[in-house]
Amino acid sequence: MLIKEFRVILPLTVEEYQVGQLYSVAQASKNETGGGEGIEVLRNEPFENYPLLGGKYSSGQYTYKIYHLASIFSSICSLMNENNYAVITNPDYMRNNFYLCIETMHAPDCGEQENVHNLPPEKLKQRDVVFIDIANDHVESKDYKELEDPRKFKSKKTGRGPLVGNWQKTSNPVMCAYKLVTIEFKWFGLQNRVESLIQKTERRIFLNFHRQVFCWIDSWYGLTMEDIRTLEDKTKKELEEQINQGPVRGTQE
Repeated sequence: MLIKEFRVILPLTVEEYQVGQLYSVAQASKNETGGGEGIEVLRNEPFENYPLLGGKYSSGQYTYKIYHLASIFSSICSLMNENNYAVITNPDYMRNNFYLCIETMHAPDCGEQENVHNLPPEKLKQRDVVFIDIANDHVESKDYKELEDPRKFKSKKTGRGPLVGNWQKTSNPVMCAYKLVTIEFKWFGLQNRVESLIQKTERRIFLNFHRQVFCWIDSWYGLTMEDIRTLEDKTKKELEEQINQGPVRGTQE
């Protein structure tokens, strides 16, 4: 088992982020779906003491999806960021030998909280903390887009950006998305390599996604949650149409 806590600092309020991430998820989902592959959203709703979560979270947003994917590795590369709680398994290939859990907490700070997920001592010892700087961290050439570069982007609606130097210390507002990723891949001879690969891929996804959240701010800033839910419903229908264009296999979240 490999446990990493990614801490993503953003020049947003927590309330703004809740709108921005949902908008960005809807847009990114459309970009990633088609030809029989992609993400089918079955449920996306607020919860209070949801029974499947064992009472671990008193409230939040519950999302139930099916990932239609060609292989286990493409499923890993297609995971998104939107959930406060997500558990992914792969019953077709690995049964109970593949487990990926992503838990997210949002706080109005710069990532100083030592144990925001309330991990027990044994898991706290296993956890590795990784900070993600959306402006200064290296972006792979295949992922780079100038319009999604926080070092070059300035918001017309908010005046925020470009993000340069040690921007986290001077940004107002500022917040942190604490993303705890737990991976267990039980396959003799491959476990360490695959778990490390998945964590590396998750970091890349988190970095690219949150760069988009900030650089798309002029598209989502000022939207209400009602606007977002309307967009999600529209996106859900579009994704269903795209997925039906070809044969599918399911991975369940």
